[in-house]
Amino acid sequence: MHSLQRRELLVQGSAALVAIAALHASRRAYAFPAQAGEETIPWLDQPTENPDPVGIQSQLVWEDLDSWITPNDKFFSISHFNRPTIDEKTWSMEIGGLVKKPLKLTLADIRARPRQEVVFTVECSGNHGFPFFTGGIGNARWAGTPLAPILEEAGVLEKGIEVVFFGTDESEIPIRDVKMKQNFARSMSLADAMNPNNLLCYEMNGVALPAANGFPLRLIAPGWYGIANVKWLKRIEVRDTRFMSLLMARDYVTIREEDHNGETVWTENSVGRALLKSAPAKVTRKGSDYSIIGAAWGAPIDRVEVQIDQEPWAPATIDHSEEAEHAWEIWSLTWAGFRRARAGPRRDHPAHRARSRRLFAIDGDLRALFPERDMTKQGAKVMAAPAEFLELQTAFLQKQIEKSAEQAKALQALMLKATEDVSKPIKDAFEKALKERKAA
Repeated sequence: MHSLQRRELLVQGSAALVAIAALHASRRAYAFPAQAGEETIPWLDQPTENPDPVGIQSQLVWEDLDSWITPNDKFFSISHFNRPTIDEKTWSMEIGGLVKKPLKLTLADIRARPRQEVVFTVECSGNHGFPFFTGGIGNARWAGTPLAPILEEAGVLEKGIEVVFFGTDESEIPIRDVKMKQNFARSMSLADAMNPNNLLCYEMNGVALPAANGFPLRLIAPGWYGIANVKWLKRIEVRDTRFMSLLMARDYVTIREEDHNGETVWTENSVGRALLKSAPAKVTRKGSDYSIIGAAWGAPIDRVEVQIDQEPWAPATIDHSEEAEHAWEIWSLTWAGFRRARAGPRRDHPAHRARSRRLFAIDGDLRALFPERDMTKQGAKVMAAPAEFLELQTAFLQKQIEKSAEQAKALQALMLKATEDVSKPIKDAFEKALKERKAA
């Protein structure tokens, strides 16, 4: 079994670098059709053992990606507190706080409201942040009722600036040596909450929300990281101050180093909207032909460009047969056999930087073992190498050692010869002088 090492990608010694920009193109399907005899090459750096199988469930297995929509049973699920069991018959959700008319809605009330759908790729902001967590992403068709009309019906008071979404899941949180029971909660500004794309969602891929994904109701906020898409909704509350909690102000914060007139300043911001990202999903091989299939998300995608070694950037094919404003784009690139890398400068794509590093050349043909690349604006570095090439690399290094030993012997012989070449005239002159002295 051949293997590859992940996160971006290298096949047959060629570093595949992905760069992304912003919009759309034609309408044909390319990415997923399998060919008879085609082999999927698994990644070498498989995720390590999941230390929290209750809290982290059903991660995406990238090598298994074979559809634009992620099936419900393969959609990842995260719980920070408990996983509540909720009875639809007794469940209801309150809308309160700084509103003129507090509301209490059952699931039947919510289902009776205008229905709206959105296809949205949800990613946990911690995805790829741990060696055991690389599949915290999925794409689904979500259905529910828009949030904004409900807030309008409740009548937000003038002082209301923040909307807080409370889940049913709860836990005791230690704060300054005191344990306090808290429900999972995240917030956003009133302006963000009123976005017409936000849904109170009760359906996922055509069926009722699975328990693991927020049954009976969850918030779906397209364009935001998964943490903001609160599951198991219990209450929505309008407040007049920014909401601070474990998951708003202490965990799920982004720490950045900034330069202000030569002075280093560190800032902390609550994780919110998703960022532009891309990743290879899998590599397939048929004979000497290789294909890379990957996904790009987090912003409208105009094109995906792939660079192999230092060759010119080449456009990948985006599968436009299925797409949506807030969903990932599936891309693919196919090439045949080995290609000799050509020297060239590193190229930075204007929207998404990618880079590689060539470390070895095996007999002048196979290049770029262990490329290093920046895949996100957060500077995450990635390594990749085909397992079959590790054997070649070992053979190459052994050959170099043997060659070095041969070179050392040759050098020693040359030095001895050089010594002889240099010392012979001196020796001859000395012997001649000695003979002349004896003759005298």
